[in-house]
Amino acid sequence: MIVPDRQVELSVLRELAAGGGRYLAGVDEVGRGALAGPATVGIAVVSLDTPGDFPAGLRDSKLMTPAARTRVVGQVRRWADAVAVGHAGADVVNRWGIIGALRYAAAEALSQLDLPIAGVLLDGSHDWWTPSELPIGPQLPAYPVHMEVKGDARCAVVAAASVVAKVERDELMRRLGAQYPGYDWERNKGYSSPSHITGLRELGASVHHRTSWKLPGLESGK
Repeated sequence: MIVPDRQVELSVLRELAAGGGRYLAGVDEVGRGALAGPATVGIAVVSLDTPGDFPAGLRDSKLMTPAARTRVVGQVRRWADAVAVGHAGADVVNRWGIIGALRYAAAEALSQLDLPIAGVLLDGSHDWWTPSELPIGPQLPAYPVHMEVKGDARCAVVAAASVVAKVERDELMRRLGAQYPGYDWERNKGYSSPSHITGLRELGASVHHRTSWKLPGLESGK
């Protein structure tokens, strides 16, 4: 198992500091491939003054058990300079596609922060953050973006963003599961599963389904 550290983020922070910047936003998304529920973006903000010892047990949220995520999320919020989570519902995904939805969710998360962010450390190899000429969702601030493949596994700040996003989205899907029984969202969190597909086949799509996608279980998605 890859254990995250702070080497990459500290390197980026020093570059930002040389230009007069202080705060780096680690960014990760959750729910990108789900059939229902929001696309969620977590942001964790750190600086050179953030304690070097990040929470023990912090990992890429996908590699942690639900109990481990719940146990560490409070520590993550205390460790980082700030954290925020934004959501883009199925209606946003249906309107703008997943890239527009990620931008929408990131903009919602940014609106909760009052620190002068100087750069972004983004998980993956596809930069969906940087403003483009394509009118896909809201345009985000033109911060310098550093891409890091497997950043959620390698970088503590991105792992922190992934954990806060995962915990908040999972809780949201549990609440939605109680309101919309039959899809088993309490367990599958809106992702494809046999019980979810059965629910789609028997109940049809709900307002929280991404109906712009070819959903399994529906006549057009069989």
